[in-house]
Amino acid sequence: MKSFAFAAALSLLSVPAFAGDQYLDQTNFAVSGYDVVAYRSLDQSAVGTAQPAAVPGRADITAEHNGAVFAFATEENRDTFLSDPAFYAPQYDGHCAYGVSKGGKVPGNPNLWRIVDDKLYLNITENVVGFWEEDIPGNIDLAQGNWTSIESDPASDRAIPQFTSAAPEG
Repeated sequence: MKSFAFAAALSLLSVPAFAGDQYLDQTNFAVSGYDVVAYRSLDQSAVGTAQPAAVPGRADITAEHNGAVFAFATEENRDTFLSDPAFYAPQYDGHCAYGVSKGGKVPGNPNLWRIVDDKLYLNITENVVGFWEEDIPGNIDLAQGNWTSIESDPASDRAIPQFTSAAPEG
């Protein structure tokens, strides 16, 4: 009996632990098909100003992570992602960072992004970005605290307001 319990416990350890479901829009790609590695090569704008537009991925250059398909602009970016997916994937499974700080899962817009302490955060609308940027460290602390209780909730199924995404070409 002990060996069965040990084997069962061991098998649980071998099952990968995933975060909650990635937010997916109508493209069915994580981050609406934008290249999450490419954010690291963009010049980040000062707080209070718009960020550069995200780089679209290609439908023929993809990788799976956390139950979702991510698209990339180049094979090099895909390979970089695969070397450390958790580093490149957006926080909160692609949901809005400010929304998580308020205790809910709403979509993250790939063009409303910021990298803080080497982590990619998305927000839902320009107005929300303003609220989030009023206290980025405080909002991240709130989001981290809330995430543990909402992470296992289903991903948002809402559309991103004022955002038209198209499936990556390829």
